[in-house]
Amino acid sequence: MHAADIVLEARWVVPVTPRGAVLEHHAVAIRDGRIVAIAPIAETRHRFADAPRVTLTRHHALLPGLVNAHTHAAMSLLRGAGDDLPLQRWLQERIWPLERNLAGAEFVHDGTRLAAAEMLRGGVTCCNDMYFFPGEAALALRSLGMRAVVGILAFEFPTRYAADADEYLRKGLAARDALRDDALIHFTLAPHAPYSVRDAIFDRIAILAEELDLPIHLHVHETQEEITQSLAQHGCRPLARLDRLGLVGERLLAVHAVHCTDDELALLADRGAHVAHCPASNLKLASGIAPVTAMLGHGINVAIGTDGAASNNRLDMLGETRLAALLAKGAAADATALPAAQAIECATLAGARALGLGKRIGSIEPGKDADLIALDLSAPEYQPCYDVLSQIVYSAGRDAVTHAWVAGRAVLAERTLTVGHAAEDAVLAAAPWQNQALQWLRQQ
Repeated sequence: MHAADIVLEARWVVPVTPRGAVLEHHAVAIRDGRIVAIAPIAETRHRFADAPRVTLTRHHALLPGLVNAHTHAAMSLLRGAGDDLPLQRWLQERIWPLERNLAGAEFVHDGTRLAAAEMLRGGVTCCNDMYFFPGEAALALRSLGMRAVVGILAFEFPTRYAADADEYLRKGLAARDALRDDALIHFTLAPHAPYSVRDAIFDRIAILAEELDLPIHLHVHETQEEITQSLAQHGCRPLARLDRLGLVGERLLAVHAVHCTDDELALLADRGAHVAHCPASNLKLASGIAPVTAMLGHGINVAIGTDGAASNNRLDMLGETRLAALLAKGAAADATALPAAQAIECATLAGARALGLGKRIGSIEPGKDADLIALDLSAPEYQPCYDVLSQIVYSAGRDAVTHAWVAGRAVLAERTLTVGHAAEDAVLAAAPWQNQALQWLRQQ
């Protein structure tokens, strides 16, 4: 017999790699937060006879935890505050003024906890965050047991967090130093966007990325207006400018990438860059539809993100994955585009790879961290089930998520967050911020 801290038994285990694989009546054994075995249930009951086990129902599927490849978690407190506006008006008339008035350290902590509660309940065990006060955001995500990838933000505009891009970087690097020993906290360099960061800061970020071995996470080619502005100011498109500055490479996670030519997609592919596709936010802000089928055809690693709740308005990765699959088919006029198995990979392993975590999370394999979720597909709306992968992508909602584990620790059990009264606390903390935001909106 072998030792295990816990064994999870399920009707289906979806390991993600190899793509499309489904293991029926299998179990996953976990020790010291890592996966030590995936085998038929009968075999694990013999090999790990003394281990505690969670026997899920005959309609449960066990998957890697979902990886939200791009979000602004604290903006959950601005959900619905700027609806039905295009991106630049949304930013300039609503979001940036509200942030100037509200977005201090306490706001970021409370908003990020609210986001963490929502994401965990929807099966997201890891998120890639970009916002002010990254140290406070990291601790808020960590307080609910989530794995956190947090951006060291760079931005030219003064906020409550920093006066200029140099101060943003200095404070972000200090937060990284303070949290560097936490196994669940990871960092990226996060210059906001080409239109909000000058060349000198991009030069510094390129150097820091190499020195610190960090991914680079930024918005790029989100709108046509951004490209027009770059042509006028820099004489080239944003991606060409980033390439000239040495940022287009394996470290780059290009968020949105809605307006890319075929040559630009070829550049991203040749350099090994990644894309974070945020379909709902792109639609809601009328930014456009990213050419995901073409991206995949070029061999680009495409992950999925929700963006923030202020522009989505849900941090629902299952819903986002379904939308991504449907949009890919409609935009390409090809029903075979982004099939279910590949869509699940985009929501898990592709996100992990984009964040430099592909060897640790994103698939169910021995040696990887046990970041896992369980979906109950027994409800009438999920029956009958001919193909569990298709059912997960095209039918399942986040209400199907019943359990989640991060590094082997249960963070959601029977649809209830297991860290104290986390959900209730997060909702209560949101109320006073809502009142302040409403007061500002009424004055406009």
